[in-house]
Amino acid sequence: MTAVLPPRKRNWPGILGGLAAFIALTIATCIPAWGGIDINLGHIARNWRNGADRLAQMFTPDWSILPRTWEPLLETLAMAVVGAAISAVIALPLSLWAARPTNPSTPWRTLVRGIVNVIRAVPDLVYATILVAMLGVGALPGIITLVLFDVGIVVKLVSEAIDSADDSYMEAGRAAGGTQNQINRVTALPQTWPAFASQVIYSLELNVRISAVLGLVGAGGIGLLIDEVRGFYRYDALSAIVLELLVVVIALEVVSVNLRKRLR
Repeated sequence: MTAVLPPRKRNWPGILGGLAAFIALTIATCIPAWGGIDINLGHIARNWRNGADRLAQMFTPDWSILPRTWEPLLETLAMAVVGAAISAVIALPLSLWAARPTNPSTPWRTLVRGIVNVIRAVPDLVYATILVAMLGVGALPGIITLVLFDVGIVVKLVSEAIDSADDSYMEAGRAAGGTQNQINRVTALPQTWPAFASQVIYSLELNVRISAVLGLVGAGGIGLLIDEVRGFYRYDALSAIVLELLVVVIALEVVSVNLRKRLR
C-alpha cells in the first residue's frame, strides 16, 4: 500500500505579508526623501534618443578595428593565465590553513581567514587604480590585481569545501600518529585537489572578463583599447571588440567545462 502525503498547507497571510513588505521596501528605496535612489523618469523620457542612437551604432559593428585588437587581446589572455597560475600557487597552502580540518589551530586559522576577507573586501578596480598609480600603466598592475582577486575567491571556496567534506580519513591519520603536515599532504591534499583545480579554472575564466575592465584604469590589456574607442564615441568599433571578447569567453568556457568534467 502506497502512503500518500497530505497536501502541504500554505501560510497565505505570511506569504502576502512578506510580499507586501518586499514591495514597500522596493518603493521606499526609490524615494530620495527616505534615503532612496533618485530615479528621474522624466530624464529617461527626454533622453532616450541618446541611448537609441548609441545602440544603433553598436548594431553596425566596425570590423576594421579588429587588426588593432590582436596584440591587446593576447595581452589580456596572458594576464589572465599568469594571474591564475600565480594565485593557484599562493591559494593552495592558504586554503589548507583556512580550513578547520586541515588547521586545528584556531588563532592561526582566524588570522588567515581575516587576511583573505580583507583581500576580498577591496574591489578589483580599487586595487588596479592604486597599483597603476604605484607601478605605472601596463600589464603588471593588472596581473597583481588578478592575483589578489583570485586568491580571495579560491581560498574562500576551497576552504569551505574542505570544512563541509567528510574528514574521517584525517582522524584515521591522527590515530596512526601522523603529524598535521603529513596528514594534509597524504590525505587532505588528494581529496582537495579536484575542487581546487576546478576553482582555479573558474578563476581563469573570470580573469578574462575582469582584465578587460581593468584596462579602463590603465592596467593593461584590451581594456585600454576599449577606453580609447569609447572616448572617441566609436560605438561601432566598441561593438566589434565586445563581440570578439564574447567569442573568446565562450571558447574559454567550453574548454573549462570539459576540463571540469575530466576532474570529476
